[in-house]
Amino acid sequence: MELLKSHRSIRKYKTTNIPDDVLADILECGIRSSNTGNMQLYSIIVTRSTEKKALLAPLHFNQPMVMDAPVVLTICYDFNRFSKWCSANNTKADFSNLLWLLNGTIDSSILSQNICVAAESKGLGICYIGTTLYNAPEISKVLHLPAGVIPITTLTIGYPEQIPELTDRLPLDSVVHFEEYEDYSKERIAEIYQEKENLESSQQFVKENGKENLAQVYTEVRYKSADSEFFTAKLKQLLEDQAFS
Repeated sequence: MELLKSHRSIRKYKTTNIPDDVLADILECGIRSSNTGNMQLYSIIVTRSTEKKALLAPLHFNQPMVMDAPVVLTICYDFNRFSKWCSANNTKADFSNLLWLLNGTIDSSILSQNICVAAESKGLGICYIGTTLYNAPEISKVLHLPAGVIPITTLTIGYPEQIPELTDRLPLDSVVHFEEYEDYSKERIAEIYQEKENLESSQQFVKENGKENLAQVYTEVRYKSADSEFFTAKLKQLLEDQAFS
């Protein structure tokens, strides 16, 4: 529990390689995770070569840890493998639809978190890279993903060069609801976000971006509607190309 409570995203890594047996043990912990029907509708692409990381880095907006981390893992929803098994046994698996895309995303996420906890237990650091879905079509080409395989998320793993401070989190009672959802009043919203807004780092963030408040930074700078629409269109096209319904 202390390991989970002390989690930090690590973005600066030592050049030390991760031994093969350590990585294998971490990945083994990953595939022991819960998953829908024990079908394991996921695949893990391990990237260690500098050449391949150099191809992936621009697709992750050239975040330095993609090149610096000794291991980059791309976690994918994969119904290709299971479908081929079904075909070989005179039946058909139809998992190219929204329900199974969501199931596969959930299973891939649980797998990823198991990997992260296992890695941290061995003194390694990890960072989720949220740009995977943004450039999923291009990432698919770099990794030669066949039809039925969709990249969901990416992890960088390595020995930490620097340990940052703990990142702030909202109070527990602001995200936990008992028995049923209790909607938020305007006053309660202000109370919940007050501490986050008052952080020196948040105020600096607002100032640097020339905005009035932190919420505007999130919606008008970091996660703009136009960007969301652009990357959503790319993702929809990939799903259509993959014959998703």
